[in-house]
Amino acid sequence: MINWYGEVLRREDMLMQDLIGLLKIDSVKDETTKSINNPMGIKVGKALEYVLNLSENAGFHTKNVDGYAGYAQYGNNEEEQHIGLLCHVDVVPATGKWTTPPFEPTVRDGKLFARGAIDDKGPTLAAFYGLKIVKELNLPLKNNVRIIFGTDEESGMSCMKHYREVEAMPTIGFAPDADFPIIHAEKGQLNVKVVLKEKEVNPSTVVLLSFQSGSRPNMVPERAIAIVEGVANNIQLHYEKFCTTNGVEGTIEKDGEQIHITLIGKSAHGMEPHKGKNAATLLASFLETLPFDEQASTFLSFLSCLHEGYDGKSLAISYHDEITGPLTVNPGVISYEKSGEKAVRLNIRCPVSLDFEVTKNRLREAVNTKGFMIEELRESLPHHVSANHPMIQTLQTVYEEEMNEKATLLSTGGATYARFMEKGVAFGMCFPGKEMTAHQADEYIEIEDLLKATAIYARAIYELGNLDLKKGV
Repeated sequence: MINWYGEVLRREDMLMQDLIGLLKIDSVKDETTKSINNPMGIKVGKALEYVLNLSENAGFHTKNVDGYAGYAQYGNNEEEQHIGLLCHVDVVPATGKWTTPPFEPTVRDGKLFARGAIDDKGPTLAAFYGLKIVKELNLPLKNNVRIIFGTDEESGMSCMKHYREVEAMPTIGFAPDADFPIIHAEKGQLNVKVVLKEKEVNPSTVVLLSFQSGSRPNMVPERAIAIVEGVANNIQLHYEKFCTTNGVEGTIEKDGEQIHITLIGKSAHGMEPHKGKNAATLLASFLETLPFDEQASTFLSFLSCLHEGYDGKSLAISYHDEITGPLTVNPGVISYEKSGEKAVRLNIRCPVSLDFEVTKNRLREAVNTKGFMIEELRESLPHHVSANHPMIQTLQTVYEEEMNEKATLLSTGGATYARFMEKGVAFGMCFPGKEMTAHQADEYIEIEDLLKATAIYARAIYELGNLDLKKGV
């Protein structure tokens, strides 16, 4: 019997060295540097090149798929069906206060801190080393195994959409981009841009010149900045009291006739908005008490009604099912300019049994009554794999025997690459009871968990690689 964990320990130093090298790359999508070869920008392209070079040096067959993705394949079976490990090398912006710089990986107390440590560079290297171990042990596989590296998971998954157009998708497989044991159901999403309906308004002595917050719809915005004119001198005292009451930091700075008001909340993943503190909606709840003109007041009132309204009740779209839990709403990007755009981008996570058409109609009606209209709407349907599928049963056996604990089936509000496979699941790598720090400041991965996950992935790759795909699994 193979000691999978022992095989990982023999490669621990190299695994850590390779992971740290990847974590040093600031692979945030940057359209200002995009090109034909680097559609997500130079730095994301650099991260893709890094993992493909690792793969080539390890002896895998590799391919760069037009800069959108790349893959490393083990096996030369001529059958088109294959096992997929779907990972990503892009990361969200490193907002917030970090103890050490987010792209200077640092080990403290058995944890490796860096942006991307748990989402998804750590899991990506764990899966890669799992495949590397299977190859180096020269273990026989019936099926080809392909680890696919995406580049746009955090900003719409255009990478995997392109890959699907030009390459055959894996028959079955997993994405190491969530929680252990096994996530077999993922919520769908509605990504909606609502804009304020323009109309003539009477001028006001108190003017909202600008309100800006958030960088990605799938992140709880941690900072909001408003620029106003004409407010009373005692606003600073009231604002300081407001911040103290709500347990947040805030500042007011005067610049001529303008006053800049900043609020610092807490970032979190958009699938779990209750774990953060939305700076935009909180600041709006303070500002809406000021006598702005009707247009600014309508905008702020809308934001304020969304504050801590994670369940969608204020938009008449609240819903819950037993498989994936409640619908959630995250106002992730907010932009108001007095003479420009006035928009809010909502990231809505939808349970698997939700009626999308009914929900969209209710949403249109709700935002219309609040003085807004929907300008853009993109939807992503839920994903669900039956508990009795052979792949899930295989992964359950692997997890239970390697970890000596029950492999319960889970659901998530997150969207992973697993949904691009007809029979795909999310498999790790955050272990039960452990803190998930994806999209947060001081993101980290526990080194011991990294090693355990690598062992689990190595065995899972071996077992899945020997399933009989011709039986229609």
